[in-house]
Amino acid sequence: MKKAVIARRFSQAFFLILFVYILWSTTYPLAGLLPPGTFFNIDPLLMIMTSLSSRVILPGFVVALGMLVLTLILGRFFCGWICPLGTSIDAVNLLRKQSSRKLSDAQNRVLSLPKFLILAAVGIAALLGRQIAWIFDPVVLMARFISLNLIPAVTASLNTFFIFLIRDLKFEGAVRDLYRSLKPTLLGVKTDFFSNAGVILAYFLAVVAVSLVISRFWCRSLCPLGALYALAGRFAPFRRVIDRCIKCQQCSNECRTGAIKKDLSYIRGECILCMDCIYTCPEQGIRFGFRGGASEPPSVAADDEPKGGISRKQFLVLLASSFAILGFRRTEGKSAAAVASGGGADIIRPPAALTENEFTDRCVRCGNCMKVCITNGLQPVMLETGYSGIWTPRLVPEIGYCEYQCTLCGRTCPTGAIPPLNLEQKLKIRLGTAEVDRSICLPWAEGKECIVCQEHCPVPEKAIILDREGPVGLGRPRISEELCVGCGICQNKCPVRPRRAIRVSPTGADRT
Repeated sequence: MKKAVIARRFSQAFFLILFVYILWSTTYPLAGLLPPGTFFNIDPLLMIMTSLSSRVILPGFVVALGMLVLTLILGRFFCGWICPLGTSIDAVNLLRKQSSRKLSDAQNRVLSLPKFLILAAVGIAALLGRQIAWIFDPVVLMARFISLNLIPAVTASLNTFFIFLIRDLKFEGAVRDLYRSLKPTLLGVKTDFFSNAGVILAYFLAVVAVSLVISRFWCRSLCPLGALYALAGRFAPFRRVIDRCIKCQQCSNECRTGAIKKDLSYIRGECILCMDCIYTCPEQGIRFGFRGGASEPPSVAADDEPKGGISRKQFLVLLASSFAILGFRRTEGKSAAAVASGGGADIIRPPAALTENEFTDRCVRCGNCMKVCITNGLQPVMLETGYSGIWTPRLVPEIGYCEYQCTLCGRTCPTGAIPPLNLEQKLKIRLGTAEVDRSICLPWAEGKECIVCQEHCPVPEKAIILDREGPVGLGRPRISEELCVGCGICQNKCPVRPRRAIRVSPTGADRT
């Protein structure tokens, strides 16, 4: 039996299920067995680069360093045994009807280079105070797909299915009871809509689909976390050992990351410990261990690492990427058009979010806050705040308001971009200020009675005041800026369409 491969697949399945479970259980109330940031805290790329760019030490920093220490001993085991994106890529690879294209050593060497350049670029950006690890980090990429694509699709499909069974097919009893039992758990996530979800899905599908052409292409060529683990595991004592070899090159041909060269030596930092080579060897002459045997056939030189440093061409590529990062300028929360015109982007950030530059640096675009928002009001930004703000969260009151007594977004943020708040703190936090557009407000513009905004205002003292004027005492709403917290429920409930007569702007928001 392929015991090592079975063990690896079991490990991959376990950690993928655990990853999905943690994200799925990150809802109201927070009832998961593990904290929402568990996987993010063991991600050294995310923790180190975010800490470096923000000039703070994040809580997960020490845990992430522990993962690097394990990699120094065991090698790049995370990529082959734990990484949820790597597991998804391997699952997609099962769809291939034939083996991927065989590549030469030179081609494999070229393919492995970009991830190191990307890692260097991410590091340079962090030193300059700009965190861009979120673009390529596999844990974030997978979390974003699960939170903003997979969970909404599954919950919407199951809801539609149960409603069809109960309402149209008249199934009652056990079916209705099952549906009710699933509502607070599996179907308890309110995610009716996420803007830009199609772009997020397309990015994820591109990452996994390219492996149908070249196995583990993302892992071997583009993943900066893989590059970090490759550097850390380059001289790991746990290694591939060859006891006997007939030089059939089966292991080299089947290696999913191109770690085994044609002369049957191997690049330790590129090996993800998939263990496939153990079972492709017709002589059963390969094993993994800490000692004993040789790491390559006797006729091969003992040095199993590629010789030579970075070439002149590679240096120029890195230099060019550095200049590109310098052009990845902060835009102070403004869109490209707004920057050109001197205006600001009129978006509302989550409660107590860090100041704009710090927020876009610290936010890793994992989607936790958006998925956990109980009104579905937090939505991913596209270009409204410039390139540096892509996929960061904003509150869209037309879709959902900020629940007055909800503190979930800050409690699920893995990096503190949205600080955790207790209920007493949350009730005092301002997201912005509401403003009445008297030109379209029904009482102001048409003399019609409407007190919807005032009725829904959650502030006990009521931040919306009705001025009674005229012989019939018509109530005309105005805002008490001292009391308004900018939650957006008034804008959400306003009956005027298409443009709401009362709208919230980020003016006066409490940004820490």
